[in-house]
Amino acid sequence: MGEDTDSQVPGTSGRGAHVEGPFYHGTKSALVAGDELVPGHGSNFQEGRVSNHVYFTALVDTAAWGAELATALAGSGERGRIYVVEPLGPFEDDPNVTDKRFPGNPTRSYRTRSPLRVVGELHDWQGHDPEVLQGMLDSLARLRQQGLDVIED
Repeated sequence: MGEDTDSQVPGTSGRGAHVEGPFYHGTKSALVAGDELVPGHGSNFQEGRVSNHVYFTALVDTAAWGAELATALAGSGERGRIYVVEPLGPFEDDPNVTDKRFPGNPTRSYRTRSPLRVVGELHDWQGHDPEVLQGMLDSLARLRQQGLDVIED
């Protein structure tokens, strides 16, 4: 953080390392190839919050969490969606998981202030077992009650 990321090229993280895709974005939204995801929209994870970044990952399982949590928190009974995306600008490790929970970024989670272009939709992904998803939702609810559901954005 605090690094100059304006001079970086797509595919390069805020730490200057080249990061290989493919990249994925899990969401509740219906999108089509060519759509661009941009910051400045409501967060999937905190009601009333506008996100300054767009979040993505290089792991399908991490994107599945994003898709499942977004739909569950919205109260939707629908299956979430996972899109293959292309970052159109510099990005950095997501500090919400990297620094706080998983040093070294094993979830391969990133964020950007630049657009992500939707390349296509991934249809054959596996969701988490219902009890595992409920456990995560319960955990998030506990954090929220304790005022610890802070998102560094």
